[in-house]
Parts: sequence; structure tokens; C-alpha cells
Amino acid sequence: MKALKLSVLSLFAIAALANTKLPAVKETEPVQKCGITNTAFKAGEKVGFVVYYTASKLINVSAGAGSFTTTLEKLNGKNVFHVVGEGHTLPSYEWAYRAKDTYETYMDAESLLPLKFVRNIDEGGYKKYQNVNFNRAANTAVSSEGVFKIPACAHDVVSAVFYARNINFNGLKVNDRIPFSVFLDNEVHSMYVRYLGKEVLSTKYGKFNTIKFKPLTIKGTIFEGGEQMTVWVTDDANHVPVRIESPIIVGKVRIDMTSFENLRNPMTALIKKN
Repeated sequence: MKALKLSVLSLFAIAALANTKLPAVKETEPVQKCGITNTAFKAGEKVGFVVYYTASKLINVSAGAGSFTTTLEKLNGKNVFHVVGEGHTLPSYEWAYRAKDTYETYMDAESLLPLKFVRNIDEGGYKKYQNVNFNRAANTAVSSEGVFKIPACAHDVVSAVFYARNINFNGLKVNDRIPFSVFLDNEVHSMYVRYLGKEVLSTKYGKFNTIKFKPLTIKGTIFEGGEQMTVWVTDDANHVPVRIESPIIVGKVRIDMTSFENLRNPMTALIKKN
């Protein structure tokens, strides 16, 4: 099942990487202007998810699972949100493909800009470890592979998700775009999400009021690129991802939220729990 070459956690975290370039932030722009006020999450939050793989009408299986946990820590004297994302294939699917990935970000607690990013992946025998430190004063990303110039407001793939959760969607019109930049694999990717409005969504967990949008994806191993992916987040102050759905080269992948705890705000988007 090479269609799942990109792991379950990779799908979740890279949900919004773009394949088109947008105007970069001027390098002289102060870092403070890049930040966003955090109203969506807090230390102690944990969100679980499961991944379904569908191919034609013959295959529809639970292929993977994972979670994101958030703690408040210190990094070089600064308060940071340490977010750990873990994803793995389920034992029942390991006959087809085996993956175990961990993604970590250390975000400045005030600006939500990442100061450190760690990726440790094992996907079907392919292993890769990355440790990236962001020098915000110099606008660089430093890893064992070199020093790379980045825009002042650049995120990693995990901090981008938590940054996006704090976007105020209420002032947007349908088809409005929200741009930002992501640093991954020694490159800066300009990206955006397109706001599609609001929708009531039914899942195995329950029925939710949601905000719907489409991120761009990079054309690569399993994605065709463009606005093929759709994301639904809770229409409340938490903006917890409820579902991510995307066609891939062979079949379709759907990621559904299965659990949450210690949210910052009441889960008012939940209409009915199953």
C-alpha cells in the first residue's frame, strides 16, 4: 500500500503547505508583528485522531492513529508551548505499511512563533531525524545541514497548525485567503488556506458546527497538489480540527478527531455526541 507513503501524522501536520509563492514578509519587519494572540489552546490540551484509508468500494479501513499534546515549558529562559504530535499505523494495518512518526515544536508562548522543531520519522523503513533551531534575531533556521535564511514570520509544520487555530474566521468572506510561510526540509514554502464558510458535520464522535477551508498541498509522493484537501475545525473558540479529507494518488485519506481533553474553552461546537 504505497499510497500511504506519507504517514498519518505527516498528513495532519502538513495539511496546509503550498506549492505557489506569495509575497514574502520583509526581512526588516519586527518579529513582534508576526505574532498572534493565543485564545484557542492551553497547556495540558490533548487531541486524539484516527486515519481512514479508502480505495474504490473494496477497501475502507482504519489505518492509523495518533495525538497532539501541549505542555508549557522553558527553552533558553523563554516560556514555550511544547507540542508533541505522534502518529502510527494500527497493528491491523501493519501488514500493508508500517509507520511511526513524532513531530515536535517549541513555540514562543507570546508570539506562537517556533524556536525549535524536531521531526523523527520511520515510514516503511525510511527513517529521518531533523532538529531545527530558529534564530529569530537573525531570521535563520539552523540544522545539521546548514544555516538557512527564512522570512521573519516563518513557521514549522506543527506551529503553523496551532497558529491557524487562532485565526479569526468571523471577519472573512467565502474564498478569502490567509497566507503564511512554513520552513520544512531546508526550504521555505509560502502557503495559504482558503475560507469556505461554515457547515454542520457529522462524525463517529458526534455532530459539530464547523468552519470549513481548503489548504494548498505540495505536489509530491501521494498528493496531486493544489486545493484538493478539505479541513473542518470546530466553530467555537478552540478551533480544534474535526476532520481532514484528501484524495491521494490511489484512493482517499480521512483523518477524524476521536477525543479531546483539557481544552482552553468550552466545546460549544458539539451539537450532539454519539
